[in-house]
Amino acid sequence: MSRAMATRYLEHLEEWLGVRLLHRTTRKLSLSEAGEKFLKNFREMLVLTEDIVLQAAQGGEVQGKLRVTSTPSFTQAQLMTAIVDFQAHYPKVEIEMMMLDGTVDLVEDRIDLAIRLSNRIEEGLIARHLAVCHSVICASPAYLKRMGKPQTLQDLTTHHAIIHSTRYSSFDLWLGEQLTTVAVSSKLTANETSIVLAGALAGAGIAMLPTYYIGKELANGELEVLLPQYQLEPLNIQAIYLSRRHQPLALRLLIDFLAERFGGDIAPWDMKHLN
Repeated sequence: MSRAMATRYLEHLEEWLGVRLLHRTTRKLSLSEAGEKFLKNFREMLVLTEDIVLQAAQGGEVQGKLRVTSTPSFTQAQLMTAIVDFQAHYPKVEIEMMMLDGTVDLVEDRIDLAIRLSNRIEEGLIARHLAVCHSVICASPAYLKRMGKPQTLQDLTTHHAIIHSTRYSSFDLWLGEQLTTVAVSSKLTANETSIVLAGALAGAGIAMLPTYYIGKELANGELEVLLPQYQLEPLNIQAIYLSRRHQPLALRLLIDFLAERFGGDIAPWDMKHLN
């Protein structure tokens, strides 16, 4: 678009709104206060327009295929039922699930959406917060009866720990703003959360496990939380994707669905288990 045409459109827009959107000088253009205010609304109008065009092209129905990735444990415990419920609303949306514990390249692996448990995000990606992942130190009643229940952080060093092999052999525990790192000994490691849980249930030792995965075991007493006054570092559960521009309607609706499903001050799986 030529400069003259852009100026003409801008003038019509300002006349329509009845406010000045840009401060203009011979050297510089900058948004006015009204321009800052309306910019967000204009962008939302563009997104809505894209949605209308997509729906028209799809005959009014939401459809398409999405490739989604997340960790096996979160998918098994929470994400899979959410995906099934989403597809009940939008039956023409196909979803291919890819279960990976490591970080994937969204471009190279053609991933539309990654659900990550991380407090970091790579440059160039967009993240939408869904919920918070809390973890607890826990053990089975049988193990605690045999080995005794730890009452202090120092007591943890005398116990057997079941460690996820991608993590260090220590627990970082917070009491208020004070952080203490406790080294633990382990004779059993696993590269999958389900195996760590199975070991804890079998009485092999204490384990650090996410509450989204062990809600049933905490509720029925198969596992007991240890040292509940201490907190482990929480992780953000985030919807990661490449761009808002030309985003498939099915993807946008899925992200909104997951944000509503998992969002809130306290994640749904923590309602009964966090103080």
